[in-house]
Amino acid sequence: MYNRDVSLNVTVSEARATLPAIVERVAAGDEVTLTRHGQPVAVVVRPDTLRVRRAAPALAAAMDVRASLEKGRATRLARRPTLSEERADELVADVRAARSTR
Repeated sequence: MYNRDVSLNVTVSEARATLPAIVERVAAGDEVTLTRHGQPVAVVVRPDTLRVRRAAPALAAAMDVRASLEKGRATRLARRPTLSEERADELVADVRAARSTR
């Protein structure tokens, strides 16, 4: 596919003069960091590289959700009901009363 191991630092002034060459290197898989006064100001990468970098946090969050779901599935529920039958009947009656007033 491409080689992300190659990174090149180029000044903004050099980039202006060599943009076609920079585009060719990026297309080949290189990553080009543009610098101004010795400080990085931009990075030029392939679009697929950028998509992967943006997707990484979402994938990590999805893995956390998956782990939580698996943990929840493995956890036994309490044997005693958390809602009494009387309270359940009260809630059902409230819902029915609210629906009848519509």
